[in-house]
Amino acid sequence: MKAVVISDIHGSGYYAEKIKEINERENPDKIILLGDLYYHGPRNELSQEYKPMKVAEILNSLKDKLLVVRGNCDAEVDEMISDFKFNDHILMEINGKKFYFTHGHKYNIENIPYDDFDVMIYGHIHQGFIQEKEGFVFANPGSISLPKCNSAHSYIVLVDNKIVLKDVDGEVLMEYEMKK
Repeated sequence: MKAVVISDIHGSGYYAEKIKEINERENPDKIILLGDLYYHGPRNELSQEYKPMKVAEILNSLKDKLLVVRGNCDAEVDEMISDFKFNDHILMEINGKKFYFTHGHKYNIENIPYDDFDVMIYGHIHQGFIQEKEGFVFANPGSISLPKCNSAHSYIVLVDNKIVLKDVDGEVLMEYEMKK
């Protein structure tokens, strides 16, 4: 299975269009969204082309591929305009590895919910990375629309036994090969 992982869209119509391009380029089986889809939040600047309804239209058009985690900026009203379910977290097996997907405001590299996974992927901090720690792999796709600390507008691709962090144009920023 091939999956694309995207986080922290924060209502950007411009970067929602980029998600359509990423879907065309990568042709994933699943697109996993790690929350903060529509609202920019009180601590963030408005995202480029702030149009939450446009984001909803684009995501709804991809609903058959989507798995979605609720972020700290997502509210019940967001679910009313979405044709897909928001989950607190997602635990699934991909290519023989157990993945735990969450937004990251509660559970992350510093606060692990439990240890029955191989890889935890979370958003929230708006900075992409892939890192090993204490026998686990942790990864963050960064924010597609509002990256922080001079990081790129980015996403993750899960393919074969690899975790690949890419910028929105598909350039590889970091790659990690998981042990079999």
